[in-house]
Amino acid sequence: MAPRKENKQDMDSSQLSHEISRYASDKKALDIIELDLRGVLGYTDYFVICSGNTERQVKAIHDGILAGLKSEHGLLPRRVEGYSQARWVLMDYLDVVVHIFTPDTRGFYRLESLWGEVPVRELSHSA
Repeated sequence: MAPRKENKQDMDSSQLSHEISRYASDKKALDIIELDLRGVLGYTDYFVICSGNTERQVKAIHDGILAGLKSEHGLLPRRVEGYSQARWVLMDYLDVVVHIFTPDTRGFYRLESLWGEVPVRELSHSA
């Protein structure tokens, strides 16, 4: 028997955040972090922030997250912004918002520094 696909009802926001980070890592995303924003923001539980070295890699990371969540969990983002220029792509999965940056754009906006007191989970990519 084939393994059962997990759907949105089976996954909480923490698990969704971890899955997104896993898909980003599979595409060699850099400096992946998960910010736990529960109790801080009313519109989402987590931010997943990562970088791609080039606009092309940013798009590949987006595509990997999109394909993985769609095929394995039946999830699509509520909206996606920034894909055409690919310097900062935002994917809104409601409970988790994904930010994929080029290094220069990430350094300019320093998004993770806005939430200095929240729990952070840092992940490394596989080389």
